[in-house]
Amino acid sequence: MSLSLRFAAIAVALAIGVALPLRADEPRPAPQPAAVQPAEGKPIDLVICLDVSGSMDGLIDSAKLQLWNVVNELARIKPTPNLRVGLYTYGATRYAPEKGWVNKDVDLTEDLDGVYKALSGLKTGGGEEYVARVTRAALEEQKWTAERDALKVIFVCGNEPVNQDKQVPLDDVAAQAKKAGVVVNTIYCKWGHDQEVAGWAAFSESCGGRHVNIDQNKAGRQVTVKTEYDDQIIKLSADLNMTYVAYGKDGKARAENQAAQDKNAKDAPVAPGAAPTAAIERGVSKAGGLYRNATWDLVDKMKEKDFDITKIKEEDLCDEMKKLKPEERLPYLKKKAEERAELQKKVADLAAKRQAKIDEELAKRPKTDADKALDEAFKAVIRDQAKAKGFATGSEKK
Repeated sequence: MSLSLRFAAIAVALAIGVALPLRADEPRPAPQPAAVQPAEGKPIDLVICLDVSGSMDGLIDSAKLQLWNVVNELARIKPTPNLRVGLYTYGATRYAPEKGWVNKDVDLTEDLDGVYKALSGLKTGGGEEYVARVTRAALEEQKWTAERDALKVIFVCGNEPVNQDKQVPLDDVAAQAKKAGVVVNTIYCKWGHDQEVAGWAAFSESCGGRHVNIDQNKAGRQVTVKTEYDDQIIKLSADLNMTYVAYGKDGKARAENQAAQDKNAKDAPVAPGAAPTAAIERGVSKAGGLYRNATWDLVDKMKEKDFDITKIKEEDLCDEMKKLKPEERLPYLKKKAEERAELQKKVADLAAKRQAKIDEELAKRPKTDADKALDEAFKAVIRDQAKAKGFATGSEKK
């Protein structure tokens, strides 16, 4: 199954308790910079399970784009939530048969660059698609948040019969999900076998979730509008990297991966004349409150209540910090934080102008199903699912 379609379904899975997609011409709130937003929001744990059996190849880059679309939508929630994302793939022949051809790619993490790196490396290859097995693995293997008010979601998508797994009953997995307080939603990519839809819908319903069908031909059509703000956002995204101050044994590698994922997003194929949407959306995400890197960046680490620069071991400091006198280090970090906040505000302002331009352009187009970008529908359902859990999405007042 097409990875883009499956991943695009992420947001639907998050919010599938709602219904109507956002109209292409409906204004959307601008993303906000989050330099001073404390990490005090409620948790959102999202595990994505993607069928990579090879029955539907391609469009991986579109799938990667959906990660940043989801992040940007959730970043509008106030207080900014604590988002963790995990990734499983299933159905590839290269995976272990004794595990039901299921692979855990990424544990629940705030490291969005790490998730994006994993998505960038996904490849398809035919196999058995065991929906029950991958769902059970996500339920049992992940360290889900224990907070009662958290939004906990598993999102499974595929395009084969949902009940291929004869060893693990779907009903047992559904009962396990309900007991854990995890909503399981399903996406089925229709490819001419309409009789398979009912099984997918029944499974998600039994898990307390909802189901969505996607027409693969329409889902692959991403509405992209080029604006005069695109290049500026991408440039500022690169500038943001210069405000990071790495520390710890993984700091240097994580900083290098940040730049590498910028390049992956920038190199994502686009249609002739279309906007480099993945790079733009990633840039907006990097300026938002859900892009957190306190485990390797001292500027983010400094936001923590008990931060003390003198407690960071000398050997864990990067070269630029080692060159400074001890009394110069905290002022240096504060200066970097100010620079980052300024860049974040610039990105947020440009993103708002860009979105207004896109809304204006899309409003001129016919309101056919093909012209309604799927990601807009996903953003709409995210808002509604979050509101159902008591999150303030910023869309309460119309």
